[in-house]
Amino acid sequence: MKDVIVRVADWYKEFSAIQAIRKSVFQEEQGVDPDLDFDGEDETSQQLIASLNGEYVGTARVRYLDDKTAKIERLAVLPVGRGYGIGKKIMEKAMDVIASKNIPEVVVHAQEYIKGLHQQLGFQEEGEVFEEAGIRHVTMRKKLNQ
Repeated sequence: MKDVIVRVADWYKEFSAIQAIRKSVFQEEQGVDPDLDFDGEDETSQQLIASLNGEYVGTARVRYLDDKTAKIERLAVLPVGRGYGIGKKIMEKAMDVIASKNIPEVVVHAQEYIKGLHQQLGFQEEGEVFEEAGIRHVTMRKKLNQ
């Protein structure tokens, strides 16, 4: 049995682990420019981190756009952590954190190939497919039950 834990990260203690995960997934695997990934929004965002059997394997951040909308960004799971539902667990934890702040709506810019994960979680597609960091994305939105 695999032990998966997803929680709000301690920015100062765990940002190097978050940075390593994102570098591996976005920059090395997907060819994203580091300046696009690390865009200056991390310190003001709420970071999540996932571990599998005690090893950090996934992350995402929550950015509060206003008092009604939060955006989940930078969802990344290392190859060693894939296939265990960790991306879904990170998204569920992010939505729980957002709901606890009474924010009624969540938006994501989902990479097109993973939009099915977001649909499983109740997100609806909005608008046309667009490119972000050279990767096809779609805006998806979900109302949270308050």
